[in-house]
Amino acid sequence: MASSSDDEGEEYLFKIVIIGDSAVGKSNLLSRYARNEFNMHSKATIGVEFQTQTLEIDGKEVKAQIWDTAGQERFRAVTSAYYRGAFGALVVYDISRRSTFDSIPRWLDELKTHSDTAVAKMLVGNKLDLDNIRDVSVEEGKSLAESEGLFFMETSALDSTNVKKAFDLVIREIYNNVSRKVLNSDSYKAELSVNRVSLVQDGADEPKQKGGSYSCCSR
Repeated sequence: MASSSDDEGEEYLFKIVIIGDSAVGKSNLLSRYARNEFNMHSKATIGVEFQTQTLEIDGKEVKAQIWDTAGQERFRAVTSAYYRGAFGALVVYDISRRSTFDSIPRWLDELKTHSDTAVAKMLVGNKLDLDNIRDVSVEEGKSLAESEGLFFMETSALDSTNVKKAFDLVIREIYNNVSRKVLNSDSYKAELSVNRVSLVQDGADEPKQKGGSYSCCSR
């Protein structure tokens, strides 16, 4: 990676989890972001899978290892371990199914219980393409996000609306948080290497998704 600083070749690696009830579209959000794909007949995720995406922020490579965490109850014991070390989370509900929205506080409690560091969190109301049968208003989503201190965005994995913006915002928020602590702090860099955020030299050759225009959302 081209860089004029002494940190040439340095990159950041962040773990991000996607959580929420089954069938809210977590897997399709990830596949849309990572591969620009959507599977209309997507089945429930068995266990956990992840994709790695790379952004360039401030001339540095920032890798996000994004974990798709199964929402079905019987997998809870398996996926709880994957919260640990996460520096970001997308907490997803389906705007056409109120029960998935009502589950959000439980998911936030679980995230708080199992994560071992401060987590950049975004509340995501997915399936915006089903606006005609909406069961949760935009105002309700914003209100919950504000009360819990979350970013908020509505998305559609089907037609790509706001998917890239949502992931990029979380990744950039993590980077900004870490950068403020890393600035002039070699001891914090050492601490990061021990924790889930890693500073790695000469990373693997993976496709880069470079950040373009960037707009924030409600918080």
